[in-house]
Amino acid sequence: MGNSEVGHNALGAGRIFAQGAKLVDIALASGKIYEGEGFKYISECFEKGTLHLIGLLSDGGVHSRLDQLQLLLKGASERGAKRIRVHILTDGRDVLDGSSVGFVETLESDLAKLRENGVDARIASGGGRMYVTMDRYENDWDVVKRGWDAQVRGEAPHKFTNAVEAVKKLRENANDQYLPPFVIVDENEKAVGPIEDGDAVVTFNFRADRMVMLAKALEHQDFDKFDRVKVPKIRYAGMLQYDGELKLPGHYLVSPPEIDRTSGEYLVHNGVRTFACSETVKFGHVTFFWNGNRSGYFNPEMEEYAEIPSDVGITFNVQPKMKALEIGEKARDAILSRKFDQVRVNIPNGDMVGHTGDIQATVVACKAADEAVKMIIDAIEQVGGIYVVTADHGNAEDMVKRNKSGQPLYDKSGKLQILTSHTCQPVPIAIGGPGLAAGVRFRSDVPDGGLANVAATVMNLHGYVAPNDYEPTLIEVVNN
Repeated sequence: MGNSEVGHNALGAGRIFAQGAKLVDIALASGKIYEGEGFKYISECFEKGTLHLIGLLSDGGVHSRLDQLQLLLKGASERGAKRIRVHILTDGRDVLDGSSVGFVETLESDLAKLRENGVDARIASGGGRMYVTMDRYENDWDVVKRGWDAQVRGEAPHKFTNAVEAVKKLRENANDQYLPPFVIVDENEKAVGPIEDGDAVVTFNFRADRMVMLAKALEHQDFDKFDRVKVPKIRYAGMLQYDGELKLPGHYLVSPPEIDRTSGEYLVHNGVRTFACSETVKFGHVTFFWNGNRSGYFNPEMEEYAEIPSDVGITFNVQPKMKALEIGEKARDAILSRKFDQVRVNIPNGDMVGHTGDIQATVVACKAADEAVKMIIDAIEQVGGIYVVTADHGNAEDMVKRNKSGQPLYDKSGKLQILTSHTCQPVPIAIGGPGLAAGVRFRSDVPDGGLANVAATVMNLHGYVAPNDYEPTLIEVVNN
């Protein structure tokens, strides 16, 4: 399935790059992951210290994959890791809610085999991804603090001697995404795996956005977002580097794709004044990811980026309109100011509220997105502009699990099984507006056109030829 980061990379860069999961797969299959500087850096702790692995435990393939964790556990133990602790984050967002129990059972089975071979390997802590550790864009630092307290300090409101029992018990009052933090303790109620001086830490998610905040807490000396209380001297590496501009983290197991010559850079250097806007949860998508995993402006005199703070402390179905109307107003004002040649926005409602599985709230969310789009298109009409409307992936258009013939699936109690993940359907694209020249139409010879074809298309609409290694444009001009 598509994900937002890879989608925006393709939209902005005009080419498809081997990304997160694929890069990690190649590095693990070839063994190159163990030859790199990042693995050598952490392996210096194996003799006397513990290797801690922190990340999302599922096979969803959006942020991480269970099989990659399994290979990393095997590879590290074969290369000298004698004591391993895994700090799990349960999913239920990119996979079916309730599936976390099975993933924990699988991991426990693998760790038991390592113990048989003389490796002291255990689960040390856990919690649900949306409540523990995996916040993004500095939306809610309390999420990261809950994880820090469990993973580093060995403190959490819930203590168990067994991780499977922990997840089953905590699921009685919360779904997988929102499980409260827990620590695994021994018979003396002592946490089995807090991070200590001399340990190595790897965050095994390949996707960046929900690991950056933890990476800052692990790596920055002058960190002030919450009181860490305890700051152990560790060797930390990410599965990948999560922010190339901030060089975060400084050490990583797999080198990122080099995304160069993005359409945003090309257009700005050719005098195209650009405005980009979203709310916090998708602001990085229309800036950082669009620009090839690069922070900041190409030319601050030619660009303006506006971030509208997202709601914090609530799930998105509580306020399903999110900031759609504010984004629409910002875009409208930017268009009507006539200061910009390109206005780029992401309206996140269909995705973020779709992820909650709340169908009624998602209807409200989509209506709000419609209102915002109408506001923007009305402004485009006023200035004689062109619009391009598309999506980075699907979500809200189908919110039930289906069998292979497309029929909805029901659970044992007869309740509809809700789909909270992205969908696999192609996304639509619409191009129009009074500024569109006569004779411009979609080409019929790009049947497999996708997100990477949008960059060349947008360049053409601005009056520029795209670089010849970009995926081909979706449009042509036909003279009547």
